[in-house]
Amino acid sequence: MSVHAKIAAATETIIERSRERRARYLARLDAAIPGSPYRGQLGCTNLAHGFAASPADDKFRIKTIKAPNLGIITAYNDMLSAHQPFGDYPELIKAAAREVGATAQVAGGVPAMCDGITQGQPGMELSLFSRDVIAMSTAISLSHNMFDAGLCLGVCDKIVPGLLMGALRFAHLPFIFVPAGPMPTGISNDQKAKVRQQYAAGEVGQDALLESEAQSYHAAGTCTFYGTANSNQMLMEIMGLHLPGSAFVPPGTALREALTRAATQRAVEITVGKPDFAPIGRVVDERAVVNGIVGLLATGGSTNHTMHLVAAARAAGILIDWSDFEALSHVVPLLAKVYPNGKADVNQFHAAGGIGWVIRELLDAGLLHEDVQTVVGNSLRPYATAPRLEGTTLGWHALPQQSGDEGILAPVSKPFSADGGLRLLQGNLGRAVIKVSAVKPEHRKITAPARVFESQDAYLAAARAKQLECDFIAVLRFQGPKAIGMPELHQLTPTLANLQDKGFKVALVTDGRMSGASGKVPAAIHVSPEAAAGGPLARVKDGDLIELDADTGSLRFLGEQAEFDQRTAATFDLTAMQYGMGRDMFGHLRACVSAAEEGASVLTLED
Repeated sequence: MSVHAKIAAATETIIERSRERRARYLARLDAAIPGSPYRGQLGCTNLAHGFAASPADDKFRIKTIKAPNLGIITAYNDMLSAHQPFGDYPELIKAAAREVGATAQVAGGVPAMCDGITQGQPGMELSLFSRDVIAMSTAISLSHNMFDAGLCLGVCDKIVPGLLMGALRFAHLPFIFVPAGPMPTGISNDQKAKVRQQYAAGEVGQDALLESEAQSYHAAGTCTFYGTANSNQMLMEIMGLHLPGSAFVPPGTALREALTRAATQRAVEITVGKPDFAPIGRVVDERAVVNGIVGLLATGGSTNHTMHLVAAARAAGILIDWSDFEALSHVVPLLAKVYPNGKADVNQFHAAGGIGWVIRELLDAGLLHEDVQTVVGNSLRPYATAPRLEGTTLGWHALPQQSGDEGILAPVSKPFSADGGLRLLQGNLGRAVIKVSAVKPEHRKITAPARVFESQDAYLAAARAKQLECDFIAVLRFQGPKAIGMPELHQLTPTLANLQDKGFKVALVTDGRMSGASGKVPAAIHVSPEAAAGGPLARVKDGDLIELDADTGSLRFLGEQAEFDQRTAATFDLTAMQYGMGRDMFGHLRACVSAAEEGASVLTLED
C-alpha cells in the first residue's frame, strides 16, 4: 500500500527543511567509508595497544585486519534492574562473533541513571543532561577507530537516546541496538497508583507504600509500565535498529539469548563491503524519523521523545519540531492501551501482539513508510512478525490477524482514538506538549485561576496545608533545562490526581517534564521559552485566568494582553538548587542548553 497522503506530506516537509543539512551529513558519511578497514589506518603501536589484552585467536584476527571487529558500547550496571542483565552480554557477543569469523570488544561503558530512583531528589536535575554525556561517552568509546560496526546495549530513559545520538555521529558504521527486556509482571499498575494516591492523602503510611513499590519493581528487567524506557524500545524497533520483535522478550530466556547472538552475527553481515551494508546514517533517514513519530502517537508513547527524537534527528542532519508531531497526530490513530494509558503492562501488550502487531496495522493502513533501510534489509515489513525458537533455531513467524486482547491493542479500523496520544499546545504562554492518551475527554479542557509555584516542595507544602481544595491550574516554573536541568515532576501526580478525583478541575502548566508516566491529569509540559529564559510563564501571577484546551491546542493567559506584556518578569534564586549532588559541575551545560523544542541539548550537532 502507498503511504497516506498526509504522512507523505509531513515527510516531504521535513525533507525540504533538512535538505542542505542532511546533504552535508551524508557527504561526510560517504567520505568516511573509504577508510575501511578502519583499524588499518592505525599505526603499528596504535593497533598493538588495541588488541594487547585480547585472547590469542582474537588477537590474530584483529591484527590481520581482515575480519570485522565489533565495538560493544554498554550501559551495564547492576544497580538498575533494566541494565543488570547486560552483565553477561559481552561474553555471549564475543562468542557469537567468533562463530562467524569476527571479533568483538567492549569499546566502552556509558553512565546509566534511573529517574525512578532520583525522582524528587537533587540527582534528578542531572538526568536530562546525562543523555548528552552518554552521547559524548559513546563517541569516546568509538574514537579509537578499531571497529567496523557497533552493538549498543541500553534500555532506559536517557540511555538509548544518548547512545543513538553518539552512534549517529559515526554515521559510516552500522549499529544494532540490543535490548534486555522487561521484568515479570508484579502488582498491577493501577494498584500501585492507588497506593501512591493513598499515601499522598495520608491514608496509608510509608511501610505500605514501600511494600507496594517493592512488589511492582521486583526483579531484573525494565519497569513494566509504558514510560520512556519502553517507548525507547518501541522506537528502536519501528526505526529498524533492533532485530524484529526484540523489544519485550524477557531477560534470562533462551529466546532473548538467541536474539542477542543473532544481532551480533547480523552486525557482521551489514559491515562495509558486504551486500547488506547498512550504515546507521542511512538507516536513520527522514522516513525512519517519521516512522518513529507515528509509533509514538499510535502507542501513546513518552513525551520525553518530543525532545529526544528531535535531538537524535539533528544528530543525523534532520530538522524536526513539535509542529511535525502535531501534523502527524491528526492522522495517526491510537492503537494501544498500556499503563498509564490503560490497565495493561508491556508484558500483556507483548502477549496481545505487541509492537509487531502495531507495525502491521500501520503498514497495512499506509501510515508507515515501508520502503526504508533497516538492519535486516530494505523494508519495514519484517518488523510485522514475531521471533520464536524451534529447538535451537531462531525464526520469525506471522502474527495473528486478530488482536490477542482488544482492550489492549485495537485495529486501525476501530482505534481507541482517531488521533494520536500527543498534541501541541500554543498561545501567548508559549509552546508546550501534552500527552492526552490517558486523559479523559472531559478533563482535556480547563479554564481556571493560576496558582504559581517555583518548586515542587512549595506545591506539595500548599497541598498538605489544604490550600488547593479548589479549581486551579498549577503553574510550576523555573523547572526548565536552563534553570535546573528540567527534572521530572511526578511527585505532583498523586496530589493532583486526588484533587481531580474529588471533582475539582485541575491541571499543570510547567517548563519542566512529566515524561512517559504522564497520567490522567492534563499537563502542559516543556513550555518554551522557559521562565529562566524570560518566557511568558515568568509573568504569570496567582489568580490569572489560564486556558488549557488540548482539543483546540490552546494554552493562553486570558487577561488583558497589553497589561501582561508590560509586567516585569519574575526571578527566582536558584542557587540552592544548583549545588550539591554534583549539580555544580553542570553549570556550563545549563548555560548553553538549547530549548526543549530544539532537543534540550548541549551538543554541537550542526553540519
